[in-house]
Amino acid sequence: MVTIKRILPLTILLGGLMMTGCVSNKKYAALDSQYKDLGQLYQKTQLELTESRAKVKSLEDQLEYERKNNAALKEAYAKLQGTLDQSIAQNSQGNVNISKLVDEINASNKYIQHLVNTKNKSDSLNMVLTNNLTRSLSREELKDVDVQVLKGVVYISLSDNMLYKSGSYEISDKAGETLSKIAKIIQDYKDYEVLIEGNTDSDPISKPNIRNNWDLSALRASSVVQALQNTYGVDPKRLTAGGRGEYNPIADNSTTAGKARNRRTQIIITPKLDQFMELIDQAPETE
Repeated sequence: MVTIKRILPLTILLGGLMMTGCVSNKKYAALDSQYKDLGQLYQKTQLELTESRAKVKSLEDQLEYERKNNAALKEAYAKLQGTLDQSIAQNSQGNVNISKLVDEINASNKYIQHLVNTKNKSDSLNMVLTNNLTRSLSREELKDVDVQVLKGVVYISLSDNMLYKSGSYEISDKAGETLSKIAKIIQDYKDYEVLIEGNTDSDPISKPNIRNNWDLSALRASSVVQALQNTYGVDPKRLTAGGRGEYNPIADNSTTAGKARNRRTQIIITPKLDQFMELIDQAPETE
């Protein structure tokens, strides 16, 4: 690239020659041509210089932009790294919580399975108990005895006319054989509690020393309990006597047939409550 410093001496030289008037036409023409070439070269050089300066400015601007962009990227990277670290920490805690939850679920599943197994065992025993009792009773006895299993509880319902002497709470001789068969079943299933529950119809009672149907139902239940204990050797700790009077009817008291159904004594055989309480105590704790 030709600079201004190189062009200037030539221009001065050419001017000096022109002033002296001693230069021939041929030399003048050659110098004039050289001068024009130098002028064109100068213009070209100026243009290139301007373009170079513009390129330098553009590169400087681009460099500054890239520096700023690089700083922004570093800041974004730092934020992402912080988020990643936080996620890793939370994930680790989450894994601990999930593991703990899985342990709790497994413990609950084992407890539920234990309850199911216990219920299935109880249901099976109830069915065996019911079948054994039904097979032990005669057809004639089954007319006055109804055996059902409801919600895991065995209900043996004894009719009033079979169990007691007329208008009394004393057990009849006819009921003795039937009670002995029931007592044998109760003896075979020692893990069961036995509730004797008396029920009457709605007709008021008028007997000496019996105030009302509450008294009559309770006395009848007590008679059965004492017979099971004293005559058939059932452990009294397993026995409970209760009277419900006329307030637990299963039929309409406005008819003779309905009243006969309501006058009944139920022997209710249930698993011991302390077994269920133990199961409840075994329930796994959860947070």
